[in-house]
Amino acid sequence: MIANAKWIQAVVATIVVFVGGCGGGGSSGSPSPQPPAPPPGLSTGPAVCGGGTAADFSCAGVNLRSRVALASMQGTAGNDVWGWADAQTGKEYALMGMTNGTAFVDVTDPESPVFLGILPTATISAPWRDIKVYQDHAFIVADGAGAHGMQVFDLTRLRGVNAPQTFTADVRYGDFQNTHNLAINEDTGFAYAVGTNTCNEGLHIVDITIPNNPMFAACHDIFEVHDAQCVSYIGPDADYANAEICANSAEDRVELVDVTNKSSTVSIANFTYPQLGFVHQGWLTEDHRFLLIGDEFDENDFSVPTRTHIFDVSDLDAPTYISAYEGPTASIDHNLYVLGNRVFEANYTSGLRVLEFGNLANSEVSEIAFFDTFPDSDAVDFDGAWSVYPFLPSGNILVSDISNGLFVLTLQ
Repeated sequence: MIANAKWIQAVVATIVVFVGGCGGGGSSGSPSPQPPAPPPGLSTGPAVCGGGTAADFSCAGVNLRSRVALASMQGTAGNDVWGWADAQTGKEYALMGMTNGTAFVDVTDPESPVFLGILPTATISAPWRDIKVYQDHAFIVADGAGAHGMQVFDLTRLRGVNAPQTFTADVRYGDFQNTHNLAINEDTGFAYAVGTNTCNEGLHIVDITIPNNPMFAACHDIFEVHDAQCVSYIGPDADYANAEICANSAEDRVELVDVTNKSSTVSIANFTYPQLGFVHQGWLTEDHRFLLIGDEFDENDFSVPTRTHIFDVSDLDAPTYISAYEGPTASIDHNLYVLGNRVFEANYTSGLRVLEFGNLANSEVSEIAFFDTFPDSDAVDFDGAWSVYPFLPSGNILVSDISNGLFVLTLQ
């Protein structure tokens, strides 16, 4: 990440004060500068979006239910966010990554979130943390934090907690040290760590079918991978029926991989697109026919607005590029997720953007709502919304902001 030449050039070019979530694996162990403090008195909600604003934030079609400041979660800068719904109690939780650890927040009442405590970093503070959930366990990795490994935390321990605690991990997996991102296929019980100090920074595959006993399974080490989504394939390509497929954002290309046989993974296809800067992250549509990709450097490298690249991957061996949807701002895109026919994007300084699509083969995409979690500006900077989690059963949306903390939002 910091050792990546393109990353250094982008940071210098934009004169950022906070290093964003990109670059390959490899840890320097040196904390990055902290972002500036948020404006004093920034609203914590609730606020209905009307007339283009919700309290201190510009918006369209999205209400602010609450904002939890970083200081309220014992943190100083934010990064990733994921969610957990407790099937036994019906409660919903935000798992908020911060430089110094992971915060657990009960968001069952979205207008009265409750901070339950923090799982501190396993080593030292660092800007990059990634969190996923499988079988009521959180799996947490970090980059730039030395030999952090993967923390495993049993989320059912949050039941009955009524005062903030400092938690400890149940298990720490140590077959890698640093990890930039983590993907989990909940259907198969395999985790895919990427950007580690192992497997040529490709896929480090871990069997987590027994969550508190993670076991190394295999490597897929053809390309350096920055992020991935791994699924049990249900798409139209009959050649891969019932296969397990990973869509890898591999920095200078996109890679599709058959990981069904962990000891003999197969790189199906790798491909690029016009004006490629840095292939950051992507997500498949629910029918696995299309792949949407965000590029973290193209706004700087080519002076283009926020772009979401669309690929037809209905033939996994021969993907085709369709087009790039261009957003209304110049902010850098970071993480996106697909739910139904909507795309929920965390686009740094312009915050949450919600797109809706029809026939993607005809590039039918439009923005239907937004909530700007970073009111300071929409500049091409690495600050603001880091990630978004739109999958809670309630329909409430979680957004993590580097400077302004955790947001709980609801579409109107």
